Amino acid sequence: MDSTFAAQALQGLSTAEAARRLSTDGANEVAEPRDPLIKRIAVRFWAPIPWMLEAAIGLQLITGELLEALLIGALLVFNVVLGLVQEERATGVLDALKQKLAPMASVHRDGAWSRIPSADIVVGDLVQLSLGCVVPADLRILTGSVLLDQSMLTGESVPIEGGAGSQAYAGALVRRGSATGVVTATGSRTYFGRTAELVKIASSESTEQRAVEAVVRNLAVFNAAVVAGLVVYVHMDGMLLSQTLPLVLTAVLASIPVALPATFTLAGALGAQRLAREGVLLTRLSALHEAAAVDVLCVDKTGTLTANTVRVQTVRSASPQLSESDVLAYAALASADGSLDAVDAAIRQASAQRPSPLLADARVTAFIPFDPGSRTSEARIETVNGRTLRVLKGAPSAVAVVTSGEGAPNAQAEVLSREGLRVLAVACGEAQGHPNVIGFIGLGDPPRPDSAPLLARLRALGVRPVMVTGDAAPTAAVVAAQVGLGARVTTPALWKTQRARDDFDVFAEVFPEDKFHLIKAFQDTGHVVAMCGDGVNDAPALRQAQAGIAVATATDAAKKAAAMVLTQPGLNGIVTAILEGRRAFERLTTYATNALAKKFQLVLFLAAGVLLTGQALLTPMLMALLLVTGDFITMALTTDRVAPSSRPTSWDIARVTRAAALYGLGQLAFSTGVIAVAYVHDGMPVEPLRSLAFLTLVLGSQAIVYAARERRQSERTRPGRWLITSSVLDVGLAVALTTNGVFMAPLSFSIAGQAMLATVGFFVLLELAKAGGLPDHFGPR
Repeated sequence: MDSTFAAQALQGLSTAEAARRLSTDGANEVAEPRDPLIKRIAVRFWAPIPWMLEAAIGLQLITGELLEALLIGALLVFNVVLGLVQEERATGVLDALKQKLAPMASVHRDGAWSRIPSADIVVGDLVQLSLGCVVPADLRILTGSVLLDQSMLTGESVPIEGGAGSQAYAGALVRRGSATGVVTATGSRTYFGRTAELVKIASSESTEQRAVEAVVRNLAVFNAAVVAGLVVYVHMDGMLLSQTLPLVLTAVLASIPVALPATFTLAGALGAQRLAREGVLLTRLSALHEAAAVDVLCVDKTGTLTANTVRVQTVRSASPQLSESDVLAYAALASADGSLDAVDAAIRQASAQRPSPLLADARVTAFIPFDPGSRTSEARIETVNGRTLRVLKGAPSAVAVVTSGEGAPNAQAEVLSREGLRVLAVACGEAQGHPNVIGFIGLGDPPRPDSAPLLARLRALGVRPVMVTGDAAPTAAVVAAQVGLGARVTTPALWKTQRARDDFDVFAEVFPEDKFHLIKAFQDTGHVVAMCGDGVNDAPALRQAQAGIAVATATDAAKKAAAMVLTQPGLNGIVTAILEGRRAFERLTTYATNALAKKFQLVLFLAAGVLLTGQALLTPMLMALLLVTGDFITMALTTDRVAPSSRPTSWDIARVTRAAALYGLGQLAFSTGVIAVAYVHDGMPVEPLRSLAFLTLVLGSQAIVYAARERRQSERTRPGRWLITSSVLDVGLAVALTTNGVFMAPLSFSIAGQAMLATVGFFVLLELAKAGGLPDHFGPR
């Protein structure tokens, strides 16, 4: 590398020059490509639900029902517009959250180091790379050495070493070491271009949404079979083709779950906004639904359950020639200068307060920062008398392997571990020989005051918390007792050979790859797992967990892998996310139950009307009105006030379908009974009977909404303001249309009032049925 270039690059840029380059080259980011608006509109017209509406429009044009065709066309356009609006709203929510999660970089400007958003980096900036950070732009390394994980860029699983003169590409992860480098390319001009995206937002449908839509498709098949049988019946009964086509058209409209996709998107966007206000940022909407089903929470210890205020509490010398100050001094030489690592900072601070005359003039000639894989850091030092020494600092078992070739912990280390301290071993020796253990340092990190009550609350919610830590078993056991976890401790050597992982509360001496395999093992036995962590070594486990959660102080790598990021200290955000996920689950399940119940009973009601009167009691126009008053207005359920379950809640499609079928049969019996009384007992003509059928279906659907929103009769939560408002609009619109004869024959206020009183009776019967054991569509608590 040209020495003049390197010397100039090491000076960094001025703020003014950086601003000029930023305005010329643009931000250091790769904009996510978005389809043009016209394409996004066209896609929404080319999908199963629009196809059904378009088929209905075609049938109406064939039968000459121009007004009805215009109304359904307006409904189709409204559905497309609603979907686009909700998509833009959800995208806007995630974009806003993404800005809050934007990674930062350490950049040298105006002669000083400062942290700035990675998006503001420009070509020529001098950037500091450290353990756990993501390379923010293409760099040429000037000083230092780092181990770079480029697997997310190249697919190669083996990290590469990067030293002076080598290139580091945007998006790579620093697994070890520290270095400085000059930026050579930013944004879309980086070597790997689009793969340099630092925050990946998942946009796929949730499993719940796919499951419900599958049930609706199956229900459409059921309705089609009913319609086919009905068509055969009316044909044999002599019904004219001009009467049969509107009947088929009405049945098609009855099977369309028009607002279902938009409802799921709306629920996710509203949930993300609520969580953002509570200090929890989602990186994908589906994480909200996954949080509802979590039953195991794996929690890292340091910085998560503990305050991460590491301080040196005990120093023990293992050599009669060395004092405790000497041991501290050797450990400080093997700690990164200016590092943000809490352990290194605590050791250097303690050593500065207790200086060692023996090493007053020693200088570091080479340094290898802490490596999560080897769990050690190392330095080569020169003493004042010219000796070159090798100093090692790290986990006692890891240091023991280097010094003696065995991993057996020292007795002094075990004593300190039993006192609940995190123990580091310090070794020193000649540069070409094997170092010897010279002492131990006990580090204290007290538990956060909110950890114990929060873990107790998680257990009350049916979530089993377990501690996953790299600390020795005795240390982990002491901390576990302090935060209220059980004392059942295991290590990878034990749990990897056993299937009884549910028997343990603490998993100690865990390497990064062990965390990944532990979560996978829990998932293989049917658990839904949340993982909470903060370091680069937690990233694989955070990605594997159904609900990966990065704490407020997490590294860029951890935030990138997580589905949720906490913005406030502590774990309160986890409880918030779980409760909000369970509320969203109940809202969506209630909506799905209502949607399925209506689709189940409408076609059967058509068939019952034909059998009773010989004519269709619903016209395409009335069915279109039902879609407006039923499907869209009841979207207000996504804002309803609900009580979260006290246990994890997972989607049980079979149970929802059974409950929807029972509710649908109940509404079918109610609606058919009202019509039968009016037709047989009162002799009501067919035209006003159709109006009464429309009003009865609207009122019956409202009864189902309020009956299904509560799990059991003993549970009472006041309905939300928007749900009440939507019900008033729904009923008011239906009464206004029927009593004024808009699109139908008019009904008297007396008949409308009687229908409303009958609906109150129907609701009371539903409540009594629930008290008598109507299946709980949410699943057991």
